[in-house]
Amino acid sequence: MARRKQADETTARVRNLIALDAAHIMRRLEARRAEMFVLFSRLRSREPMLSTLATRYSSATFHDLVHLPAREQSVVDHFYECLDSLRWYFTYTEDMPSTAQQTFNTLHRRLEEAHRLLVTTLGHPVTPDGVTIVEGEVLRRAEPAPEAALVRASPPRRRRVAPPAGSTNTTDE
Repeated sequence: MARRKQADETTARVRNLIALDAAHIMRRLEARRAEMFVLFSRLRSREPMLSTLATRYSSATFHDLVHLPAREQSVVDHFYECLDSLRWYFTYTEDMPSTAQQTFNTLHRRLEEAHRLLVTTLGHPVTPDGVTIVEGEVLRRAEPAPEAALVRASPPRRRRVAPPAGSTNTTDE
């Protein structure tokens, strides 16, 4: 019983460390996204892009990852494979900054999708105070239709009906 509890705790810790690492990578990419290409263009240095993609995963071993179920291992591997594609591209590209940014956008979308799957599978990381981090994003904002903005909650309009021939009264419908 104690051995099972210890194994579950180890698995939870491995999940949390991977989730933390992935969350840090995604936050850095979002925060530095525009600046990376300005620096790349101005300095012709790949360092801002490569340091943004730094990960602790490379120090994880099979001994650490063996605690995860096979499906989770595959999801984690997929995320880090997408990250490695970005790292490889930035390490060896000879593209001009605008082309590099377009390629980054494509690779970044793949990484974002892999990260969503990772978070869905492993869960969000836990903060130092023990609270689970939950990040939400607006997928689609419902904009009111232009005509809907003009419609007011008022009583229905009354329409005048032409009086029958020979009558002088009007009636409302």
